[in-house]
Amino acid sequence: MKPPKSRFCAEHAAERQLLFKVLRSTVTMLGNVVGRHIEIVLHDLSRPEASIVAIANGHVTGRRVGSPVLGGPRDDLGFIAVRRAMEDRSGSEPVVVENYPTTAPDGRPLRSSTVVYRDSSGQPFATLCSNADLSGLAAAHACLGELLGLAVAPEPRGDEPQDMEQLMAQIIHGACPGGTALMKKPQKLDAVRQMQDRGLFIVKGGIEKAAAALGVTRYTIYNYLDQLRATDHANPSARNQE
Repeated sequence: MKPPKSRFCAEHAAERQLLFKVLRSTVTMLGNVVGRHIEIVLHDLSRPEASIVAIANGHVTGRRVGSPVLGGPRDDLGFIAVRRAMEDRSGSEPVVVENYPTTAPDGRPLRSSTVVYRDSSGQPFATLCSNADLSGLAAAHACLGELLGLAVAPEPRGDEPQDMEQLMAQIIHGACPGGTALMKKPQKLDAVRQMQDRGLFIVKGGIEKAAAALGVTRYTIYNYLDQLRATDHANPSARNQE
């Protein structure tokens, strides 16, 4: 006989609370070991509007505790890993995406890695990410300074975290740079793909905003996502190379 559903919920909440406690201390430890050019970020996926619960070297992307999940590097494959973990809950092992190129909000090249953590039900709930600044000789000089013990920790940026509405609008605009008036279905599918890969649809209200921008219904967006999912399943090797 299966335990009541409420017991499962309590067990999952306890699992998550314990792992967040462990990972917070891990972020602190790593932040004191790696160079100042490497950002370590812990996200709580249940609160995308203020997902960062711990961060070290946040000056790399200009983020802090309480920043939203959409405010990080562009071209982040971690969003794809989270989406796939949400779709396939057959396991609870962490999903690791290693050493892929991303771009900082101000255009600097980064190298990133992401671990997606799942509870025993298979639901993804946390990500631990690293973003290394590879912006040329300045980064190399800073790294050497760290090794020699000469580097001074940069001061955190004083600008306010971007608003979630603004971040969502930027993602939609980036997927539809020429406007949506003349877009046909293939162009709209491609735009939805770009929005999906940048994490728009893991945020509450993302479906509705995409539908409004493309001039379709929210059910059409769901249909587009189903078509993209079917394409990915039919040709997984192409998506795995992204």
